[in-house]
Amino acid sequence: MATVRKRISTKGKVSYQVDYYDPQGKRIMKCFSKKADAEAYGGKAEAAKREGRYEDIFDVKKESHTTFNELCALYVENFGTQKAFNTSKRYLLSAVQNHFGGRKLSQITFLELETYRNKRRSTPVMGNKPRTDASVNREMALLSHMLNKAVEWGKLENSPFKKGKRLMLKENNHRLRFLTESEIEALLKACDELKTYTPHLRPVVETALLTGMRRGELLGLTWEQIRNGFIYLTETKSGKARQIPINDRLAEVLKEMRRGNQLKSTFLFCDSEGRRFLEVKRSFASACRRAGIDDFRFHDLRHTFASRLVMRGASLKAVQELLGHADMKMTMRYAHLSKEHLRDSVNLLNDMPNGKEMVNIGPETKRADNLSIATL
Repeated sequence: MATVRKRISTKGKVSYQVDYYDPQGKRIMKCFSKKADAEAYGGKAEAAKREGRYEDIFDVKKESHTTFNELCALYVENFGTQKAFNTSKRYLLSAVQNHFGGRKLSQITFLELETYRNKRRSTPVMGNKPRTDASVNREMALLSHMLNKAVEWGKLENSPFKKGKRLMLKENNHRLRFLTESEIEALLKACDELKTYTPHLRPVVETALLTGMRRGELLGLTWEQIRNGFIYLTETKSGKARQIPINDRLAEVLKEMRRGNQLKSTFLFCDSEGRRFLEVKRSFASACRRAGIDDFRFHDLRHTFASRLVMRGASLKAVQELLGHADMKMTMRYAHLSKEHLRDSVNLLNDMPNGKEMVNIGPETKRADNLSIATL
């Protein structure tokens, strides 16, 4: 019940104070110069409290009413058309919604977010395999994005993510598994042995080895994208179009596929009815087992493409463009595979003055590469 009190200051000024409690139990006191105004405000506060119109007078944000389920619906409405939504985000959204469900956004604390992260980290995935830090981070990134959008949409005052330290786990991105020449031969042979059941597997694997394309780019490839000796990619992870040259071996692979396709589908990799393949995970795993190749994923074919290029002298800049890396840092993981990478750098200082007469070493003299310790 709002109480109105008359107050007189030391200077004799009269005011009227309204004393009441807001819906969260916080005591509020407001002063008015006229008693009628104070009583009117007190009555309005009590009426708003009874009718649940908290934001009308108590300055309570809409976050007090918005639930996580409602935020999920808004999020799907605004981001459900994203390219990766149905392939990955939908499953992440389902996981976080199962936990936070009908909770009000204002009730989600930093502690609960951290507890959720640690719980997910300790929960194994299908097959009782440990959940990776990268997998946990994808869920936390989605949560962070959703709560930030809630702030922008006026549904939340501040994101609980900002109440503490960064909740993202440190991922191990140093894994660089690529096939040796003998492993490539064994894998392609295994694909041939499975040809009766999966005739598309070898063309998929070989195209990946010769282009470095991502799985989604590869399986979504159409014949219209192949022209003038290039593969033209427009829908890429980075959002930037890129072109991949077709070498002689890939040209042969594409011709063989074209003959087998018989124009029954616009997609390169399709079944007997012309429907594109969405996944090759099982058949690829079978080929790897048959070839005796362990700890190898389809994405590692991309690493194999880049590694072979670098070891054969391709520049890191060229590899960056072929892979479609937005940041050179991603490409630098292959730098140590280039024997000439550091040597070319220090050779830039060959002409540095040393206080002695410079000797011009001609092509007939010994190269620095061939000098022994004794010669030096």
